Amino acid sequence: MIIKVNPIIQNHIQGLCKLRYKSHPNGCPNYSIKKGCPPCLLYDEVYNLSHDVYAIIYEFDLASHVSKLKLKHPNWSDRQLKCCLYWQGTARKELKKLCDDFIKEYPNYEVNNVPEALGVNVTRTMSEVGVKLEWMPKNIVRKIAFAAIRK
Repeated sequence: MIIKVNPIIQNHIQGLCKLRYKSHPNGCPNYSIKKGCPPCLLYDEVYNLSHDVYAIIYEFDLASHVSKLKLKHPNWSDRQLKCCLYWQGTARKELKKLCDDFIKEYPNYEVNNVPEALGVNVTRTMSEVGVKLEWMPKNIVRKIAFAAIRK
């Protein structure tokens, strides 16, 4: 699915990467190390927002995936059944296909797979176009990339 969006850019979004999560008390270990990770420029400093910006969305049916795994592994916990190790590779691969197809059609655009790193509030941006993101996902996981023209 491809939808035209108006990115909502907020400086504090980059700071979400520093929030603690399981096994990472200081947040993401890539913060300020990996190329493309914060702190870095904001989305509107990298991309020309006077042109259309698109969200490229792959929807992964997590509920069906969990149901299938539960049949194979009836003793697994809910956390084990939803573990991203078992589905995230597939979702990323499918999103990449959608992005590659988009670029073939619009070669002057560039795709960014982590708009949050550039300060985009993806949840609010998608909400503005009627796409609700689940936190924490129970039914549908939406992997989202943004496509825009670089400045």
